Amino acid sequence: MKTKILLPTDFSKNAWNAISYATDLFKDKECEFYILNVYTVTGYALESMMVPEPGEMEFERAKKSSEKGLAKILEMLSFRDPNDNHSFYTISQFNSLLEGLKDIVEKKDIDMVIMGTKGSSNASGVVFGSNAILTMEKLRNCPVIAVPEEARFGTLKEIVFPTSYKTHFKHRELHYLTEIAKLTKAAIRIVHLAEDDELDATQENNKRLLEESFEDVDYTFHFLHGSAISDAVRYFVESRDSDMIAFINKKHTFFGSIFSRPMVKEIGMYARVPIMALHDFRN
Repeated sequence: MKTKILLPTDFSKNAWNAISYATDLFKDKECEFYILNVYTVTGYALESMMVPEPGEMEFERAKKSSEKGLAKILEMLSFRDPNDNHSFYTISQFNSLLEGLKDIVEKKDIDMVIMGTKGSSNASGVVFGSNAILTMEKLRNCPVIAVPEEARFGTLKEIVFPTSYKTHFKHRELHYLTEIAKLTKAAIRIVHLAEDDELDATQENNKRLLEESFEDVDYTFHFLHGSAISDAVRYFVESRDSDMIAFINKKHTFFGSIFSRPMVKEIGMYARVPIMALHDFRN
């Protein structure tokens, strides 16, 4: 069964890098890649009653520009990725990014979204742009991997999975993480941040659930002490030269707010490491 990957693009270098990363990550997997560009028309608000109609000059100009950009990406991919396992499709849509993603995820039964962390309009020095943050928070029926501009796929040796063990895990929430670990033969490093090494009964139970979910992959447990969440994970990743961070984005819990706006600058410390946001299916 083919894996379906959605690749949003605004034709920026960061978006192209994410597309390249995705095709390399899944080089040994049979995949359908859907490359999505959403466009708007200057002077029109999407939520307004006043929207441009097909046939109007501004609408047609924006549509043509979108389709031209997508055709160029297909041409670039024909040289970069002559992989018989991969097929590519383009989608041009008048929409906002988030609504466009939700629409295609639903219509095409998408397995995963892989995107850049910032687009052509983001300020320099900002690693995670507003679109990446919004997508990771709000697109909750599909995992999202955000790829920083400097990240290149070489080999995926280890994936860092931070947890408090305070929330219940389900196998299906971790499915795509374990699939990527199997595909790339990467190890999963489960990192617990706490004041001490003692776990209560609930935490011990949740730790056992993780052991069951990861039984078919290489994994190890690690305790980190004292630091703020972002600092501790960053130091761990840098000291080990880890390749990815993954976590379940559970609302109102230990890591539930890691992608809220006050954390953006701290997430920017992970500039070289892609981040995979999985989702709590109960939300």
